[in-house]
Amino acid sequence: MDELGGKVAVVSGAARGQGRAIALRLAAAGARVIGGDVLTEELAAVGEELGNDGIVGRLDVRDRASWVTFLEQGTDAFGRIDILVNNAGVLRRAGLDRETSQAFEDLWRVNCLGAFHGMQAVHSHLRRAGGGAIVNTLSTAALTAWSMHGAYVSSKFALRGLTKVAALELAADGIRVNAVLPGPIATPMVLRDDDPEARHRLGATPLGRIGEPEEVAEVVCFLVSDRASFVTGAELTVDGGMTSGTLLVAPPADANE
Repeated sequence: MDELGGKVAVVSGAARGQGRAIALRLAAAGARVIGGDVLTEELAAVGEELGNDGIVGRLDVRDRASWVTFLEQGTDAFGRIDILVNNAGVLRRAGLDRETSQAFEDLWRVNCLGAFHGMQAVHSHLRRAGGGAIVNTLSTAALTAWSMHGAYVSSKFALRGLTKVAALELAADGIRVNAVLPGPIATPMVLRDDDPEARHRLGATPLGRIGEPEEVAEVVCFLVSDRASFVTGAELTVDGGMTSGTLLVAPPADANE
């Protein structure tokens, strides 16, 4: 496939999980990829997988200066930017009574402020390219609240609104802004060593399994491609039907007898 041939894509949080899958999928579609993360050792391995189709570099999405330096390295290598995937994110579990203001703010600086920095930093690049596409990684937590995840849920609700605002404001420059909302996906952030039952527990979706990072990457690839040329401000949920409603099991045939 070469549907993204000639285009350059920036992917944050590219070192592992969904970010790695997205970077590799966009490269497979013909894009040259600029991958960033703070996990530099794992990121280096992704760089090797990308080969001549990409470069990688340290990116702390919380820091605007880090964005500027990172994008300069990317444009020095590839000359332009057409796509941004704001994928970097962190998850934190804590009840409101135990949450701290510092931890709350730290999470927000990655999950929401980081995406803001990314969109602001690439705007001029996309405008010079004649338009482009941005995809922000949200979560089904942007649709329905989870207890014990106040910082995470609120950051994703905020990024959902920011995505809509960006879609409205950047449309005049030919820049489309959409969101992907993964449900339970088999990533290191979700499948942790201290939670051995996570895959089984989170696999209780209508489709009967947990999702894979490559399935999120396919949706992202669609959203940044010309196949989605009239799609902006949209939200595509990748959750195996989890947020569709309540799946009721039919009672036994003799239940009313």
